[in-house]
Amino acid sequence: MSQDNTPSETAPNRADSQSTAASRLPRQAMFIVVVLSLFAVEPAAAQTNAVCSADNLPSMIEGFFQLTTALGIVGLAVVWQADSLIEMFTITPEQKKGLKRHKRSAMKSAVVLVALGPLYTVAGSMMNLPLAQCVDLAPW
Repeated sequence: MSQDNTPSETAPNRADSQSTAASRLPRQAMFIVVVLSLFAVEPAAAQTNAVCSADNLPSMIEGFFQLTTALGIVGLAVVWQADSLIEMFTITPEQKKGLKRHKRSAMKSAVVLVALGPLYTVAGSMMNLPLAQCVDLAPW
């Protein structure tokens, strides 16, 4: 019975050891990341323009980007028409507001999708990025 009423001396020690172990873990992880980045990244950084030196890779990247942009624009048209059709049959103003919000977010996504490729092409060539030197990501 007397053991239940007295506080244990090991409880503060456990908290201290857990806090030091918890603070030591991020430091060890950061050290491992730094060491690995110094040795593992160097061979990849030594390669110069590996994408441009490949045979069909630049044209495949351009084709993939053009295809995904076209599918995004078609998706926008489908979502816009479906929301307009559903909007004709809704009764409550809250539903109509939700559909208009959905149409706006679809339009924002399509604008970002269309603007992202040319923006990367222009900004990448200004910053001398290797991918921007040989790949044109303009969707048209």
